[in-house]
Amino acid sequence: MKKILIFILASLSVIGCKKALVENPAGQVVGTEALQTVAGLNAALVGAYKPLSVSYVTGFNNAAVVAVLMGSDDLTTHPASNKADLREFDQYHVSNLNDRMPTIWNGCYKSIQGANNIISNYTSTSGDAATINQILGEAYFLRAFNYYWLVRLWGPIPLITSAVYSADVLKTTVSQPADVYKLIESDLGNAIKLMGDKKLDDGRASKGSASALLADVYLTEGGWPINDNSKYALAATQALDVINNKTAYGFDLVADLPTLWLQTKEGVATSEEVFAIHNCGTCNWFNGNVLFGNSPTPGEENGWDDYFSEIAFFNNFPAGIRKDVTFHTVITLANGTTEPWQNDDVKHPYFQKFRAAVEDRTNNAGSATVPLIRYAHVLLIYAEAQARSGAVNAQAYASINAVRSRAGLAPLSGLSSADFINAVINERSWEFAGEYTRWFDITRLQILPQIIAARDKSENAVIGTPQYYLPIPAADVQLDPNL
Repeated sequence: MKKILIFILASLSVIGCKKALVENPAGQVVGTEALQTVAGLNAALVGAYKPLSVSYVTGFNNAAVVAVLMGSDDLTTHPASNKADLREFDQYHVSNLNDRMPTIWNGCYKSIQGANNIISNYTSTSGDAATINQILGEAYFLRAFNYYWLVRLWGPIPLITSAVYSADVLKTTVSQPADVYKLIESDLGNAIKLMGDKKLDDGRASKGSASALLADVYLTEGGWPINDNSKYALAATQALDVINNKTAYGFDLVADLPTLWLQTKEGVATSEEVFAIHNCGTCNWFNGNVLFGNSPTPGEENGWDDYFSEIAFFNNFPAGIRKDVTFHTVITLANGTTEPWQNDDVKHPYFQKFRAAVEDRTNNAGSATVPLIRYAHVLLIYAEAQARSGAVNAQAYASINAVRSRAGLAPLSGLSSADFINAVINERSWEFAGEYTRWFDITRLQILPQIIAARDKSENAVIGTPQYYLPIPAADVQLDPNL
C-alpha cells in the first residue's frame, strides 16, 4: 500500500499544472477553479495533510509535539543545555513567545485551512461521486483532528470554518471549548458517512479512523472542561463499533510489542495504525521524522537529549517486555563501554521505542512512522468508558486484558468500578508512554496537583503556576488583539 508521502509526491504534477492551487501572501488558497476536477480536489487534500508533517516547521513529526505535552509525568527534558524552550513546558512557565508552540498551532490551522477549502468547494467538482465523497470525508476528519488537538491544548480558540479570506479573519474572537467540540462531533459524523472502511493509502484517514477518533472525543468530553457524563456511554458505543468491525476497518493489535515498534521505526504500516504519519527520511529535508532519531537520544550517543522519561514514571512502570521495549536504559559511550542511565549526564531513562536506526540519527531525519491513534487506544477507551457509564462487563475486561497480555502482565478480574477505572488510566499511561496521550488524560481528569506532588525531587523545578492550557502564540495575538 502506498504511503501518504508517495500520495503527496504523485500529486505534484497536478499542483504544478495550469490550474494550480496557489497560496497567496495572506495564506488564502486561491484558484478554486482547480477544484472543479477530482485531480484538483485530490491535490487540495494533499495540501490539507501536509502541514501535519513538515519537519522542523509544522506538525507532529518533530519534538514540538512532545514539548507541548511535557507537563505530564512521562516526559521531561535536559535541566540545562539549549533546552530552555522545552523546559518552559516542563516547569509550567510557558511564554507566548515560546518558539515550539507555533509548530503545532500553525500546523493545525494550516491543515484546517486546507480542509475548509475542500469542504467549501467540493460541490463544484465533477467526477466520480464515491471518490469525491472520500476526499470530502478525509477533509472533515482532518478539520476535526486538528481542532481536537487545538482545543485540548489551548482551550478557547478561533473557530474558522470558511475558506474565504477577508479582513474579518484578523478580528476573530475565540470560541469556547463546548462550541469547538460541537463542530468536531459534526465533522466526524460526516467523515464516518462519507469515507470507506479502510485507508486508501498509509497515512490517510478512513471510516475506521473517524470512528475511533470520535470515541476518543466522547471520552474526553466526559471529563474537564465539558464534564458531560452522558458522553461516556457514547464513547463506549463508538469504541465498541470499532472493536466489532475491526476486520472491516483493518485494525487489530500487533501480536508482540518488539514487532510493533520495529515495524513502526522501519516505516512499515501495521494493523495497529488507526491514524499515523508516514515519513520519508531519504526524500527532501522537510519529509523526514525528526521526532525520533537524534531528539530522544543521549548526548553520550551523539544525540540531542531533547526528551526522556521522568524518574518516578519509570520506577512505577511494571517490569516486563513492555518496559524493556519502551525504555533505553544502558548507554553506550564513545569508547564502546556502557553505563546504566543512573550514571548518564542527565541521569534519566530514555525512550527505546522512539530510538531510530543509527543512519537516521546520522542524517537527523528518518522514515519511522509517527502513530497518533493506535488500536490499543480503542480497546482502552472502551474499557474506561464502559466502566464509567455502566457495569464493568466481560468486554471491558477483555479489552484491557488484551493490552495487558501483550505487555506480559497478568489479567485483571473482580475489581470494583473505581479500581477498574484506575487500572485503565494506569494502563493508558504505560501503553502510550511518551505517545501524546498522558497529558490529555491528566487534563481531562484534573489530576495535575497529584502528578506534580509525586514528582521525583531531582526533576526540573516547578517555577510557574501550573496551568492546563497554553497561551496563544504572541504572533497571532499581535495580529488580532481579540485573542
